[in-house]
Amino acid sequence: MPCAYGPSTGIPASASVAPGNQSCDGSIACAHRAIATRRRALGARRLNHRVLQGLVLSAAIAFAARRARALTPSGVIGAVALGTVAVAAGWDWGILLIAHFIVASALTKVGAERKARRTASLVAKGGERDLLQVLANGAVFGMAAVASIFFPAHPWFAVGAGALAASAADTWATEIGTLARGSPRSIRTLLHVPPGTSGGVSVTGTIAMVAGAAFIAALAKLFHWPHSVVLGTLLGGIAGAVADTALGATLQERRRCLGCGEHTERKVHICGSRTRRAGGIGGLDNDVVNFLATVVGGGVAVGFFDLAGR
Repeated sequence: MPCAYGPSTGIPASASVAPGNQSCDGSIACAHRAIATRRRALGARRLNHRVLQGLVLSAAIAFAARRARALTPSGVIGAVALGTVAVAAGWDWGILLIAHFIVASALTKVGAERKARRTASLVAKGGERDLLQVLANGAVFGMAAVASIFFPAHPWFAVGAGALAASAADTWATEIGTLARGSPRSIRTLLHVPPGTSGGVSVTGTIAMVAGAAFIAALAKLFHWPHSVVLGTLLGGIAGAVADTALGATLQERRRCLGCGEHTERKVHICGSRTRRAGGIGGLDNDVVNFLATVVGGGVAVGFFDLAGR
């Protein structure tokens, strides 16, 4: 027998049903279903509002970043999509991503001309982040945000924050370490290598790496996320950046210019000559390494979360 509802409350009007036509248990079950339906509808409306808010906010930030030459046109698309997903998952997620992006972009701009002079012949991409770079650094975070929308649970917080901390740690190490005096050393050969070389480390860069991971962990702490998520974020960020360095020194594709003979990550060297693979795994470029680093960061963070007993 269908449930009877009050005209304004939406709660079953059991009093209007004649005794004996419907049991008390049936009325309670009907009320619970009605309440659950209303909650789902309310949750859907809130999600739709956050999606719209995230789209507007991320679009504004992304286009401002484009004008500041921090993003390429394809990078704008990736940033808007990632920002929308983050805010849809909750404002904590959105603020975490926005703060990371703003600080990373600011660090990229600091000493940009000097960094370009030191790394132009080596690195494949400049300061403007394209779609692949955005996804390499934010895809794991974005997937965790989506998962948290449909399956709310603290492990997704750990995965997302750990992945973002790995990205921040690597970015801070690169942008600050490249400005440091002297040359870094390769962790594979321990020899000095040109600034910007994948797998190169320095004291300044290492300190910056830890600071980048700690920055994301501190934000998670401000959001009152579980203590195990905060510590997992810090450890995941450091582990992800270390993995990035190790992969960059060993498995990442290395190339040599056919004209001047210099080592580079470019397919066409700054001198205008083409390059060929001189080591590493073909196709395993810096973007792939960055993505794998965020996978390690998220994995270590959620692993610590589980070991810590949540």
